[in-house]
Formats: sequence, C-alpha cells, structure tokens
Amino acid sequence: MGYGVYCSRSCRDSGFKKGKYVLCHTCGVKVYKGPLQIQRSKSKKYFCSKSCQTIWRNKYFSGSRHILWKDGSSTYRDKMLGVKITPTCILCKTKDIRVLAVHHIDHDHKNNLVDNLEWLCHNCHYLVHFHKKERKKFELLRSN
Repeated sequence: MGYGVYCSRSCRDSGFKKGKYVLCHTCGVKVYKGPLQIQRSKSKKYFCSKSCQTIWRNKYFSGSRHILWKDGSSTYRDKMLGVKITPTCILCKTKDIRVLAVHHIDHDHKNNLVDNLEWLCHNCHYLVHFHKKERKKFELLRSN
C-alpha cells in the first residue's frame, strides 16, 4: 500500500489550491503563485523567473534611479575603457580586467580627468595607498 492521500496529482490539485494564476510582468507568461508569495510581494508585480525579475529591476532601478546613484561620479572606470588606454596594471603589468581598478593619482574621486587616472590591479592599488616604497615606484613609473 502506498502512503499517498490522493490517487493522482490532478486529484490532489483540484480545488485545494489557494493561490492564483498571474501574468509575468515582463514576458506575460501565466504562472501560479501561492498565497504567501502574493502577500509578500511589495511591488505587486509577479515574475515567472529570476531573469524576468532582473530585466524589470534593471530597467527601473539602475543609473540615476538607483538609491546609491552619485551623479555619475563613479564612472571613471568606463571613462578609462572609453579612451582606449590599454587596461594593464602599471606596476605588475597584469592585463586581467577582472582584477584591475582605476587609481586617482591626486586622491580626489571627483577629479575624473584621464590625466588623473591610472590602471592598477587591486593588490598594487592597496600597496600604492599604504606602502611608501610602492608609492615611490608608482610615481617614478608615472613620471616616465
């Protein structure tokens, strides 16, 4: 004998669902949401998948609409990529873009002129900020 209460899934599902079918806000696919999912939705917008939710969120909460937006003052990395300066750490010569950061030479993060910016890997960036020997090495390479 089995341990099931119902003879089939269709028997189990008929009449016992307390949620409702809603349309995905992004793509319009019909999707079932339980009562707890409906109650917890702050925006009252429902999605069929995380990718549809991300598409909606990126459309409405990015750039100037993001809560941490700082008037575009942190776009210096994009500026460096846009002027076609080869992304290479000036000290250790690594070219892996995933570990590269943009260093402000005068330490003023509002001064985003290309002459004030330099590529450094995260390790060298830390060393330039906190070790005099590496800072001197950086200044020598920068002046040449």
